[in-house]
Amino acid sequence: MNRGGGLAKSRAAPKPKPKLTPAQFAARLKAEQALQQRRYCNAFALWRTCWRNACRRHQTCGGDQNACLRRALERVPHQAQWRARQDILDATPHNIGAPERQARQCMPRDFYE
Repeated sequence: MNRGGGLAKSRAAPKPKPKLTPAQFAARLKAEQALQQRRYCNAFALWRTCWRNACRRHQTCGGDQNACLRRALERVPHQAQWRARQDILDATPHNIGAPERQARQCMPRDFYE
């Protein structure tokens, strides 16, 4: 006996996620790269030698992370850079978007090549 009133209920397939346009992808990638640079600055504790008093006071990067990271690349050993990248990747959720994942897979030197 059919209790659904005679009509079989069909399940609709889930709608696919809309694709990002190249402009949206680039904007999200650029924003995540800036956050990634700041993560590296904090992982390397660059605030300890920063000329900005606010960075030292708050014990976090609060200035131009791009310039700060570029200056520090020669001082931070490659092994420490690789370890910081692995720690960030380990903390990355599995369902993160493609632009964010691409930015998080970058080594510090990749932002300047």
